[in-house]
Amino acid sequence: MPSPATEIEVDDKVVRVSNPDRVYFPARGQTKMDLVEYYLSVGDGIVNALRERPCMLHRFPTGVSGEKVHQKRLPKGAPPWMETVRVHFPRWNRTADELCVTELAQVIWAVQMSTVEFHPWNSRRADVEKPDEWRIDLDPGPDCPWETVQRVAHVAHEVLDDLGAVGFPKTSGGNGMHVYVRIAPDHGFGDVRRAALAFAREVERRSDEVTTAWWRKDRDPADLFVDYNQNARDHTIAAAYSVRGNPIGTVSAPIGWEEVDEVHPDDFTIATMPARYAELGDLHADIDSHVFDIAPLLEWAERDEEAGAAAPPEPEE
Repeated sequence: MPSPATEIEVDDKVVRVSNPDRVYFPARGQTKMDLVEYYLSVGDGIVNALRERPCMLHRFPTGVSGEKVHQKRLPKGAPPWMETVRVHFPRWNRTADELCVTELAQVIWAVQMSTVEFHPWNSRRADVEKPDEWRIDLDPGPDCPWETVQRVAHVAHEVLDDLGAVGFPKTSGGNGMHVYVRIAPDHGFGDVRRAALAFAREVERRSDEVTTAWWRKDRDPADLFVDYNQNARDHTIAAAYSVRGNPIGTVSAPIGWEEVDEVHPDDFTIATMPARYAELGDLHADIDSHVFDIAPLLEWAERDEEAGAAAPPEPEE
């Protein structure tokens, strides 16, 4: 039998949570209510990561062992205080009103609707066509160990330092690592992706463990792909503090650069993150104070193109 619903007060809102005892994460028997309590514990951090961004939801109606639903549109039945932003998808000539978080109650309502993962755009609703976040995705191949990810993270940090850019690293919650850089929303997705590719190529020059090859068949499975495509329009990755849909409930966890050599992705779960957050707070809280102008990267891109570097195909939206 379903467990009785319960009501959660979140600031000035009340969210009704149905089936709070449903097991979502089988490894430790953690429930939907455990997931709610996790997001409450990192409230400022998850709101900061999602604030005013179109957000795709990864929903697991029966827990992470069941069906996964990728949902662009806000689920039906939303209360009037849920906010959205309309985005257009040219390929299908359709629009979608996606979740646009401005307060914690909206996150908790999405969790009530079985959302485990939050995947925001790298632009905000003020102008969804102009990204304000450059995302560096260190994506290991199937035979690439975590130690390679750690080494390449240091190379990426070195290149960022050379550029005068401040990067904010986090685990992906899977096998990789992400680094976010706040940028001025002065360019479209095409330019930001070109800049990200130029950066990836520089990291590749400095590390023989890195590839920027577009096609998987052209990559060594032991190499790490610096995935510049995550900066293309409507390409999203899990937000800082987002839980991932796996049996142990790992979290995409912000870390300090000094922690890169010490951490492992499985260190950060819905069981361990609340205490860490209570001690350290939001390690990405200051990201808006470090805005980088991508002009030098666009110069690198032009240099590479003039030298004959092939332009990869545009990814599909």
